[in-house]
Amino acid sequence: MHTRPTRSLRLLLATVLSMLVLAPVAYAQPGTAAAADEDCPNRLLPPPPVDTSERPPPGQESPEPPPVPDRAAGGERMAECGLVLPPDILNPPAGTTAHSWMLHDLDTGDVLVAKNPHGRYRPASLIKVLLALVVLDEMDTDERITPTTTDAEQECTCVGIKAGSSYTVDDLLHGLLMRSGNDVAHAFATALGGVPAAVAKMNALAEQLGARDTHAATPSGLDGPGMMSSAYDLSLIFNYAMRQPEFAAAVGTRTIEFPGGNGEPAFPIYNDNRLLSDYPGFLGGKTGFTDDARHTYVGAAQRDGRRLAVVLLRGEQRPTRLSEQAAELLDYGFRVAATGAEPVGRIFYTEPTSERATPAPEGDEEAGLASSSTPEDPFGVTGWVITLIAAVLSIGGVILVHRRRQAEGQ
Repeated sequence: MHTRPTRSLRLLLATVLSMLVLAPVAYAQPGTAAAADEDCPNRLLPPPPVDTSERPPPGQESPEPPPVPDRAAGGERMAECGLVLPPDILNPPAGTTAHSWMLHDLDTGDVLVAKNPHGRYRPASLIKVLLALVVLDEMDTDERITPTTTDAEQECTCVGIKAGSSYTVDDLLHGLLMRSGNDVAHAFATALGGVPAAVAKMNALAEQLGARDTHAATPSGLDGPGMMSSAYDLSLIFNYAMRQPEFAAAVGTRTIEFPGGNGEPAFPIYNDNRLLSDYPGFLGGKTGFTDDARHTYVGAAQRDGRRLAVVLLRGEQRPTRLSEQAAELLDYGFRVAATGAEPVGRIFYTEPTSERATPAPEGDEEAGLASSSTPEDPFGVTGWVITLIAAVLSIGGVILVHRRRQAEGQ
């Protein structure tokens, strides 16, 4: 027959062991392994470049691509290649040329439909969304920046900033997002500590948000060694960006008077996103193109109280312009949403730790927008270490008391 201290000791040991063994399982990530195989040729790397733009400088090597996670961010079906559709839903428009695309609800994070969501492709100027987020995190919109000669002489598209002139961050942000100014992107990078420092900050933010397929190589989106992202990652980044009022205002602006440099008069710049004029309820977005990336697009629209966003990667302008293909996909997305079909995945991101970051609205925890796409143990490594130490000390104390009582009874 066991004494009471012995039963207590065994109970405590069982409790501690159950905590240590079961805790990792409680936070296991959902989904299935995403292997790089013949069915997913771009799971690890984008298609080969067509020119030398991604050749590293002499003496340097191309960066290793981000590892493919064992669990696909966004849910089990996000690991699939090809079309990812709910059951009994009609196929998307036949004229869509993008190799990868995704439609999701900006407010709930629900992924409605997708094609090759975690396939890795070059983002072109869509990476400027990530640069804009770094700028908004580190600078006030009324701060002033004076571009250098190198900033002003970048490979265009360009807004036309002048070296030595002073511009507000807000002016430059509009030039970056409306006109896709590579000169502005370089000016921001210079102000952030130089191109390498700016790119490092962009990659750090992508990692923090949970964009595991993304590696920025340049601040502008011009191709460079290791440049890549995915439709899922860019949807995640754009979702977070549209929650920043300054960003949403800039991509939704049709035209502004941009300050002329060196005493010259202001001049108009126009948003290069045609859907602002052509698509009812359009909220804003971003276009992109390089020879290696081909045509890329991100945009959002509102209809009947619902806000949807679309991302397209590696598309072509024929048979119709990519913006028109985006419009057809948005129409399709609104039809799918109206059926009440189960989502095929979800956008999850981790809120950045910066004090400038805008928190997600209350109640979004259920929508998953404030949760990590690869959830970490919320208790933290330090918490488990402390718990383990406390458990060992507690067990030791119980053993000591038990032994003393046994000694006293002898």
